[in-house]
Amino acid sequence: MAKIGIVHTTEYTYRNPVGLLRHKLMVRPDESHDLRLHSAMLKVEPEPNAIYWKHDVFNNSVCYLEWPEALRTERLSIVSTLDMTHHPDGQPLPVYSLDATAEQFPYSYAAHEIPDLARLAERQMPDPERKVDTWARRVVSEVEGKQTLRVLEAMTHAIKQEFNYRVRYEQGTQTAAQTLALGSGTCRDFAVLMMEALRSFGLATRFVTGYLYDDSSGTTVGGGSTHAWCSVYLPGAGWIEYDPTNGLIAGANLIRVGVTREAEQAIPISGGFVGNSDDPTGLHVDVSVHAIPIL
Repeated sequence: MAKIGIVHTTEYTYRNPVGLLRHKLMVRPDESHDLRLHSAMLKVEPEPNAIYWKHDVFNNSVCYLEWPEALRTERLSIVSTLDMTHHPDGQPLPVYSLDATAEQFPYSYAAHEIPDLARLAERQMPDPERKVDTWARRVVSEVEGKQTLRVLEAMTHAIKQEFNYRVRYEQGTQTAAQTLALGSGTCRDFAVLMMEALRSFGLATRFVTGYLYDDSSGTTVGGGSTHAWCSVYLPGAGWIEYDPTNGLIAGANLIRVGVTREAEQAIPISGGFVGNSDDPTGLHVDVSVHAIPIL
């Protein structure tokens, strides 16, 4: 358990004054059994004339910002400040009770669960040469006994060990096949690779966006910005989180903000402006996370 403070700063700058269109923010976690949100503050400059909170199709908490049509500005600053307590169900020894039908990999979902899980179990990206399938089956074949939890742990660690983490500032996410070909990617790319690999076996997975805090070991990567990982639906245990970028299992060091079917639905801040295509001159993102263990 830890007391967590997060300051997420995003600043856009423009060459000429521009108008601001509606922006959508996914920066506020929902309270759950593993997270208690004490306060959430949002500071925006220039100040919007409308701020309203809604739940999206996945029940994530999202915020919309709107400005007067006549407003023009050369800078947009958005600062989200969170104060919370995290109760992670994580390493070193997470314990789950799976349904007997799910203890061996791969498994099938019960008929009454399939209508709710079907879209989350479908492949979302092309793999014409079946390279994702080949990689996934190689990883699974190396797991003795094929117990489901051991397979998922092995795949999480295989991505961490076999691929190089790279910071990429360009928008968008690589396909799983592209990540395999390049041998490198960001946290978003690694999450998508694990999702598509597990979906090749018919497992339901979700893309997770949020924040990472270190355990003082200095071994995790992906801090200083928003982080991404995935969750897998295990009958009897529910949605369990896996971070292939850092080899973390079951939510340790991870603050979940939003869950979606695919990566493009989980953009922390999105919006538009009225101006010329060459008006944007800079984008600065900084995430500061302060964690204090509670004994």
